[in-house]
Amino acid sequence: MGSLEFNITILFFMLLVAVAFLYASVGHGGASGYIALMSLFSFPIIFIKPAALVLNIFISGISFWFFKKQKHFKWSLFYPFALTSIPAAFLGGYLDVNTVLYRQVLGVLLLLATLRILGFFGRENKTKRPLKKSLALIFGLGIGFFSGMIGIGGGIVLSPLLLLLGWADLKESAAVSALFILVNSSAGLLGYTSSHSLGIDHFYLVPIALIGGVLGAKYGSGSFPNYILRYTLSVVLIIACVKLTFL
Repeated sequence: MGSLEFNITILFFMLLVAVAFLYASVGHGGASGYIALMSLFSFPIIFIKPAALVLNIFISGISFWFFKKQKHFKWSLFYPFALTSIPAAFLGGYLDVNTVLYRQVLGVLLLLATLRILGFFGRENKTKRPLKKSLALIFGLGIGFFSGMIGIGGGIVLSPLLLLLGWADLKESAAVSALFILVNSSAGLLGYTSSHSLGIDHFYLVPIALIGGVLGAKYGSGSFPNYILRYTLSVVLIIACVKLTFL
């Protein structure tokens, strides 16, 4: 391995740790960030989707454990979304379709959500509202299907949705999103492997990403104040917008 190739590899690993840290600190697995990063470093397209789902499972699992340990998780916020999203994510992961339009539409919607969270259209709801289960079932179905099809866990959509509708605060949304991503990524990966092969090479990046994931989840679930989580979430959403729209 030449020095240039070695330096590029080290740079990729450092960025992977940073992406895992950012996403885990807000309860996300990081699939959209990993896909963007692997695309920038010219990984084979056939490798990117399953590798991102594998990383998503590990990092969201770690994130969920830390947020649940700090008692931020609420089962009542999670299960209505999961009931419909899990089978929908499996179906989306099984299908092999042109996703360019869906990615661009999702990128625009996430950009609008980011601007709202940052206060450009007024802050997200501060008053907690009761969850509407019928709406949660519908949202779970849509988020699960498109997440499985695109190759992400869906938390990047669920987090701003919970905040903007006033169904959860920042740390509650992070805890719910972490488990949501874990189960949807698992379902999406199962759907993918039912029609594609999964090799040991798809797990090689997990130990590197776990360094950032553990640190991010630990501080995000504990000592990070809400205003830092808000801006961190905004950065994560912007990365996702760029990736979905342009990469």
